[in-house]
Amino acid sequence: MSADSSLTFDPRQALEHAASLCERRGTRLTELRKRVLEIIWNSPTPLGAYAILDVLRDDGRQGAPPTVYRALDFLLEQGLIHRLASLNVFTGCRRPDSFHGGQFLICRDCGQVDELTNPTVEELLRAEAACRRFEVLSQMVEVLGRCPDCQRGAKARDR
Repeated sequence: MSADSSLTFDPRQALEHAASLCERRGTRLTELRKRVLEIIWNSPTPLGAYAILDVLRDDGRQGAPPTVYRALDFLLEQGLIHRLASLNVFTGCRRPDSFHGGQFLICRDCGQVDELTNPTVEELLRAEAACRRFEVLSQMVEVLGRCPDCQRGAKARDR
């Protein structure tokens, strides 16, 4: 686990911070956007749009996929969440104050995701791209593997 992810995370505080960020940026965190963000941050693993829609329906809200996708697009634009393209799921951003690329460790077995934000990795990727005259528009690195808990479980099963 990275040093960032070992910090205590309070979704309620994070929601207040997200609303404040949106206000400073001249945008609005509507109740629906806030609820979608809350659903994502309260999930132990990243969620797809339809799983989010199911939770909204369980809340008693009417909604269709385009409604959820609009909320997700807004949250992505504001840097409050990340989309993991390989899985087509969304996870909360632990550092929404600044727009950044990201590096993610994704456990193949349990689905846990650990967000890393290592500027050195971003700089190395940009430098390699520049050597190839490639213009980087955004940057997302997804590393698939096994978390420590799943490694222990696999070793126990192999005995």
